[in-house]
Amino acid sequence: MELTDEVRAWHRKFAVQAFNDTWALIEKADKSPAEEDTLLHTAHASRYHWGVVGMPQHLAIGEWQVSHAYTLLKRTEPALYHAQRCLTVCLENGVGDFALAYAYEALCRAYTVLGNRAEADRFRAEALCASEAIAEEEDRIKLLLDLATIPSI
Repeated sequence: MELTDEVRAWHRKFAVQAFNDTWALIEKADKSPAEEDTLLHTAHASRYHWGVVGMPQHLAIGEWQVSHAYTLLKRTEPALYHAQRCLTVCLENGVGDFALAYAYEALCRAYTVLGNRAEADRFRAEALCASEAIAEEEDRIKLLLDLATIPSI
């Protein structure tokens, strides 16, 4: 089905809004059960809308955000699934830079929550290696700071 410019703009608007709403909940320290539900719903909504109108980089970032939301709730199976989807989108579409580094960060974070030290360490190393190819210094620093929030197990 061909999308009109108006429909594409609508999907993009909601992708961005849901992403930002998810981000605000990610940063919120004490979430109520209702906010935890909203965190997952908005993350999936953002990824859905990017799936309609986004480029592979948007899809990868959307998968990363969904995975991150699940790790915050200690839900390892979906966290690992979406982290792997993030990496797959990057590798299949030649997406590098910060999106690829964050795919490895997502896998590190998910395996840490799972308690699998070997895999967490492997993907931490992959993220650090991928960070060297991040073009923007600000993005590289953000990734390194995010990696530092993942506890060693």
